[in-house]
Amino acid sequence: MQKKRWRKLGLMRLMLTCAIALISLVALLSAHLHLFFPPSQVSMLPDPYTLPMQHEIRYQKLSRERSWIQPHFSKSSLPDLKLDSANGSLDLNKLWKHPPNRDFTPCVEPSSSYLAPQETRGYLLVHTNGGLNQMRAGICDMVAVARIINATLVVPELDKRSFWQDSSNFSDVFDEDYFITSLANDVKIIKKLPKELMTATRAVKHFRSWSGVDYYEQEIASLWNDYQVIRAAKSDSRLANNNLPPDIQKLRCSACYQALRFSPRIEAMGKLLVDRMRSYGPYIALHLRYEKDMLAFSGCTHDLSIEEANELTAIRENTSYWKVKDIDSNEQRAKGHCPLTPKEVGILLSALGFPPTTPIYIAAGEIYGGDNRMADLTSRFPILMRKEKLATVEELDPFINHASQMAALDYIVSVESDIFIPSYSGNMARAVEGHRRFLGHRKTISPDRKLLVRIFDKIANGTMKEGKKLSSRIIEIHKRRQGSPRKRKGPISGTKGTDRFRSEEPFYVNPLPDCLCQKESTENENNTNLVINA
Repeated sequence: MQKKRWRKLGLMRLMLTCAIALISLVALLSAHLHLFFPPSQVSMLPDPYTLPMQHEIRYQKLSRERSWIQPHFSKSSLPDLKLDSANGSLDLNKLWKHPPNRDFTPCVEPSSSYLAPQETRGYLLVHTNGGLNQMRAGICDMVAVARIINATLVVPELDKRSFWQDSSNFSDVFDEDYFITSLANDVKIIKKLPKELMTATRAVKHFRSWSGVDYYEQEIASLWNDYQVIRAAKSDSRLANNNLPPDIQKLRCSACYQALRFSPRIEAMGKLLVDRMRSYGPYIALHLRYEKDMLAFSGCTHDLSIEEANELTAIRENTSYWKVKDIDSNEQRAKGHCPLTPKEVGILLSALGFPPTTPIYIAAGEIYGGDNRMADLTSRFPILMRKEKLATVEELDPFINHASQMAALDYIVSVESDIFIPSYSGNMARAVEGHRRFLGHRKTISPDRKLLVRIFDKIANGTMKEGKKLSSRIIEIHKRRQGSPRKRKGPISGTKGTDRFRSEEPFYVNPLPDCLCQKESTENENNTNLVINA
C-alpha cells in the first residue's frame, strides 16, 4: 500500500515537471515568434498590441506632456549581438551606436538685451504653403518675422490647396493654445483678427525669399504707414539661413522645437506607435519617399514601366505650380536628385550590415507600385511596419483623410527612432534630421545617392556583386554621414544672387551653431555658462 502511494507521488512529480518545461518552452517561443515568421503570418497571430492598463493610463497622460526636449535612449536597449554573414562578423552594438554629440545641448534662451514684445504696430496674417514640414518651417520663420516688424501674429492658416488637399486647420495639427502661451514673451499671437479689421484693406505681399533683417525692418515695416494688416501670401524660405541676429535665430529654434508641438491626440497616437515599434526592439525609421507626387515632381522614372512613366509625366504637366516640365530622368538620377527605389534601399541596408531581423518603420504615404515594388525590400527585411499595421482602423480613423496629420504621426516615429534613414533629402527628411540634431545628434544616416546609383548600376549589369567588398565600400562612403555635430554649411563658392542662398544648408536641417551650445570643459561642469563651439 505504501509502495503504491509513493509510486503515484512520483508520477505526479514527473507530470508536473513536464508541464513546467512545456510552459517555459511555449513562453520562450512566443516571445520571439515574430522573428521567425514573415509579416503575412504574423498578422494571423493573436493581436500583440492589447496594451495593459498601465500603458493605457500612460498614453492618456501623453496628451498633456512633452518628452522630446531631451533624448532618452539607453544603452541597455541596444542589441548585444554578433552577425556572421557574407560581410563578416559585424558588431551590432557599433551599428546602432549614436555618434558622439560632443556635449552639445539645446540653448535657446535669449541674451540679456532681449526685450519683451512692445506694443505692436499691426497684424500679420500668414498663408502657409506646401506639405506639413514645409509649413512647419514657414510658421517658425513667420514668428521671427513678426518679432522683427513688431507685429501681432494671427495664428497661421494651413495650406488647403496643395497636392494633398488637406482640410486641416492649425488646431487640428498643432497645439494652438500651447503655441500662443509659450511664445508670449517673444511675440503676441492671437487666434483671429479683430472683428473691426475683418474688412480692412490689407497689404498682400510675397515676402522676398531668404531675406535678412534689413529687408523686413525697412521695406516690409514701411507698410505700417498705410496698412494695419499685412498678409504674407507664402511662408516658405522667407528668412535667410545665416547672418541673422543670434536672438532671432534662437527664436526660430524655440518656435520650431519647443512651441510648435503637435495637437494632444496626434502626440498621444504618435507615442503609441513608437511604443509598439519598440516592442520589436531598436528600430530604423525609413523615410521612403517613393510616392507618386515626388516621382512626378522630380521626373524620376528609373525602373518604371512606360505606362507608369507616362502617368507621372501627365501629373507634372497638369500641375500648374510645378514650373519645371521637361526633365531628363537619367540625368536627374546621375546627379543624385532621385529618391532611392525600395530595391536600392534594401541593398544599402544589407551592405551597411543590418540583419534581416531589423525592425523597420516605413515613414511614407502610399508607395508607387504598391506591394510589387516593395517585394525585394520585404524579402530582405520582413519586419516592415507602418502606421496602418501598428494601429487599428478605429485608432487611425480620425487622421486617415488628413495628409498633414498622417505625416505628423510619421514625423514623431521618425524623430524617436534609434536610426533615421531618408531615401531622399526632401522637406520631411531635412526637418527630422534637424530635430534629431537639436535633441542630441541622434543617428541619422544620409545616403550618398550620387555615388550609390553608380554602384547599383554596376550590380544591375553584373560588374559588381553583393558581398564583403561592396559592404566595405558602402560603409566607408557613409562613415561621415551619420548625423555627428558640425557647423552648418554656407553657400557654395562661386554662386551668386538667389543661387547663392539656395546652395546654403537650410537652417532647419542643422541648427548648429545658433541653437546648440557646448560645455566649456569637464573641469567647469558646475558652471552653467555655455559657449558656442568655434
